[in-house]
Amino acid sequence: MIIFRALDLNDIKEAFITSNNVNPLKILILFFSMTIISIYLDEVGFFKYIAYKAVGLAKTNQIILLIIIYSFASLLTIFTSNDIVILTFIPFICYFCKNLNINPLPYLIATFAGANTWSMMLIIGNPTNIYLATSYNITFIEYFKIMALPTIGAGIIELLIIILLFKNKLKEKINIVKEEYILENKFDCILGLIHLIICLIFLVISSYLNIEMHIISLISALSLIIIDLIISIIKKNKPNNLFNCLKRLPYELIIFILSMFIIVNALKINGVSQKLSELLNGNFIAYKYGLSSFLLCNLINNIPMSVLYATIPNMNNLALYSSIIGSNIGAFLTPIGALAGIMFTNLVAKYNIKYRFIDFIKYGFLISIPTILTSLFILTLII
Repeated sequence: MIIFRALDLNDIKEAFITSNNVNPLKILILFFSMTIISIYLDEVGFFKYIAYKAVGLAKTNQIILLIIIYSFASLLTIFTSNDIVILTFIPFICYFCKNLNINPLPYLIATFAGANTWSMMLIIGNPTNIYLATSYNITFIEYFKIMALPTIGAGIIELLIIILLFKNKLKEKINIVKEEYILENKFDCILGLIHLIICLIFLVISSYLNIEMHIISLISALSLIIIDLIISIIKKNKPNNLFNCLKRLPYELIIFILSMFIIVNALKINGVSQKLSELLNGNFIAYKYGLSSFLLCNLINNIPMSVLYATIPNMNNLALYSSIIGSNIGAFLTPIGALAGIMFTNLVAKYNIKYRFIDFIKYGFLISIPTILTSLFILTLII
């Protein structure tokens, strides 16, 4: 039986300074630095440009169009942010589907599912990846070596399921009118891409340079901000892209994440973490950790779930990576699973597309269960 006690000031101080050998401030720095670069690219029109290019590649076949949109959204998610991809692609999908008078649901669901699956590929793809992996000192390369195949396998199965679910809706031929989207800020776009590429390169070799990932991402974001300001001063223009970027940062996450550290520290002190260890360790570790984290995401959201799971003692690599898989794929079982789900439902409602809570769960269940089982199975073959 667990007897709960209240936290004292030392407990709260410990939660803020360090939790499982990781400073929560480092997690926030890494997340916000990468988010700045991603939002900046969105502000200068890079994501919208890619979205128009993706649609332009399809002709009359809706299945090909679905595959192209899914592929572009997934590829961008790997290197940037699933939230930014959702914020950019969802309005665009609503726009072109309305113009072509076709059902937007297959494309919306494919984009949302892809963004929350391929975010597993790299450590920077999701705040939950960042926290869980860095809690156990997993390097950028170590993470990628393990998570590449489970992500690819999950992505393939997921796409096939979506095509099968909507094959009747996708049979109708369409005639896409190719629209050109002109990048008005080509230089700013190139500037943002250069910073993203250089940042990713240094993140890959960070373990060899013995430089922490949050330092690399912070330097990259600050460099982007400073160079953009200097160019604006030289051109005597207002740095509107930069200002809009800074306005769009999810500042509410700071209080949310730090609050979660305090709450989870209370649970750890009161023995909840130890109890979870006793329940989850033993046989079938991958499925216990993966499926339990997957379900818990949809009770308390994937960020607090990840903070809680990182405090479980005696977690091995299989348990750790299984929890990461659950934290990502759990995001599209229900809208509660992640902030991305809340954003998605709000955007869909804004564009007057009927997508009820029960619809989200129905499609989420049909797609996410085979996806997570595939990913966990491949993970057991690797570790």
